[in-house]
Amino acid sequence: MRVGVIGGGQLARMMVPAAIELGVELRVLAEADGMSAAIAADRVGDYTDTATVLDFAKTVDVVTFDHEHVPQDVLRALVDAGVAVRPGPDALRYAQDKLLMRERLSELGLPVPDWARVVAPAELDAFIAEHGGAAVVKTPRGGYDGKGVRVVRSAAEVSEWFTAAAEDGGQGALLVEELVDFRRELAQLVARRPSGEVAAWPLVETVQVGGVCSEVIAPAPKSAGRLADVAADVAVAIADGLGVTGVLAVELFETVDDRVLVNELALRPHNSGHWSMDGATTGQFEQHLRAVLDLPLGGTGTHRPWSVMVNILGGPEEGQLVDRYAEAMANHPTAKVHNYGKQPRPGRKVGHVTAVGDDLDDVVYEARSAAAVFQD
Repeated sequence: MRVGVIGGGQLARMMVPAAIELGVELRVLAEADGMSAAIAADRVGDYTDTATVLDFAKTVDVVTFDHEHVPQDVLRALVDAGVAVRPGPDALRYAQDKLLMRERLSELGLPVPDWARVVAPAELDAFIAEHGGAAVVKTPRGGYDGKGVRVVRSAAEVSEWFTAAAEDGGQGALLVEELVDFRRELAQLVARRPSGEVAAWPLVETVQVGGVCSEVIAPAPKSAGRLADVAADVAVAIADGLGVTGVLAVELFETVDDRVLVNELALRPHNSGHWSMDGATTGQFEQHLRAVLDLPLGGTGTHRPWSVMVNILGGPEEGQLVDRYAEAMANHPTAKVHNYGKQPRPGRKVGHVTAVGDDLDDVVYEARSAAAVFQD
């Protein structure tokens, strides 16, 4: 079995140990030399070039992704050539375009914030006036980790976005949503295989700093019962409704009036699932490989009552993460360190730390303290 991964980031890198355990040959088409997944990158090339991607696909049995940015025309060419593409273009387009995603989820009757497609500043100002004087504006394509998202009180605050949209053949639009009054942010991960089997991990709580995920607590505290059931039902409905193959991450808002609303989708392994590598029976990377190969999915139960994942954002101002290993490992022997092989840089995800245990306060302390060793 040969799995080809388009994209050479840390998600592709973290598929490597799972592939080795399963005896799966993993090949990576990286964007450049020296990327995080260089250990499995058997070639470097442009993922937007159809010929390059088709040539890569000839060497594998199934193609999957480290990111969702491969253009639709390239994805369609793969399908037309008989390549098993998982997830396929019909599903990936909803992760590539937030307007399409909102439209489809609304058609499926799933809970989303109040939203609108706006093509002119006057339309945006009208939406803002109808929603308490503030709203969230998103660029439909290309945004991630807080980029392409702004809280605004006037259309003038995104005037350059309207200009860029208007230059798109006059067809460009922005997505505007209500500014949700939420209690906390949650994430529900599921995996789905082509035959339709779906498996869900426990609902988790995510903590964002500057639009970037900082911490994940699994399971989300005080989520047992209705909240966990609703989140899992929503994620399974999305996976089935969009025809997802592989891991799906559904980012959610738990509102102050006890609603659960879908915020974003990721059709791939996701930061909110990294805890599962050390805390669950089947980690998300092994599960993703099982799913895209249409193998039976693994159990998603937890080893211990609590798992906490803390991202290492930026890393040390001087040197590399490995320079801090001795201190972190000596002082926090129960914490697991995951190094993405990236050059430290302010705000960049260069690794994460996971701790598991029976007492949540103790587990949070271990994960935060171990991660802090790597950050100045």
